[in-house]
Amino acid sequence: MQAMLKKRIIPCLDIKDGRTVKGVNFIDIRDAGDPVELAKRYAKEGADELAFLDITATVEKRRTLTALVEKIAAEINIPFTAGGGINDIEDVAMLLNAGADKVTINSSAVRFPDLISEVARRFGSQCVVVAIDTRLVNDDWLVYLDGGRTQTQLRTIDWALRAEQMGAGEILLTSMNGDGTRRGFSLEITATVSDLLNIPVIASGGAGRMEHFRELFSQTSCSAALAASIFHFGEISVNQLKKYLSINNIEVRC
Repeated sequence: MQAMLKKRIIPCLDIKDGRTVKGVNFIDIRDAGDPVELAKRYAKEGADELAFLDITATVEKRRTLTALVEKIAAEINIPFTAGGGINDIEDVAMLLNAGADKVTINSSAVRFPDLISEVARRFGSQCVVVAIDTRLVNDDWLVYLDGGRTQTQLRTIDWALRAEQMGAGEILLTSMNGDGTRRGFSLEITATVSDLLNIPVIASGGAGRMEHFRELFSQTSCSAALAASIFHFGEISVNQLKKYLSINNIEVRC
């Protein structure tokens, strides 16, 4: 279980064809704006970190959009995580050299778990965020790959534990059931994974109101919340959210 550190708020830029997009349950994608402009806005609003996920890189069998990573990194002064299409140590080096502070590895981590250890050894475990896309299937949370297109029989809890053992520094846990629905985070699986692991867990999928963040941090020991559309479409700002959480006795970074 995680120590009581201040909670982090992380806006996420899901990238497709060079634009920020947002879907529901990983489908029904719509445009959400220019990623560089959004990144600048979130840094100014007080985001603790920023995530950049090239959501079709794996399926299209190509590398992450490195030039776009460079542009964003040049405009912000907060920690920046990039991922999508990472298959080997060279892909990781390319993103870190482009200005990312951490990388997220998802499908390749499941298919080649030694990649986690290799990246951790070469760059440090603090650089390795293992992203887990999970869906509730017949009362069990299972891992999905390829941007949510490929179901595995791997239990989310088992994979999260193994990823930690292999050298992951953080877990980004995305509930496909919650993704884009704005009905709230999947608290049960988030609480279970957060309590089992000794590394930070970032919760993702389902944020629709400020109350959802309060529920997440009050009812689970996760370290951070990642959200997209609630920020992209201007319903609330990162600043507003942090003030709300602070008033509700949840410690956030200023």
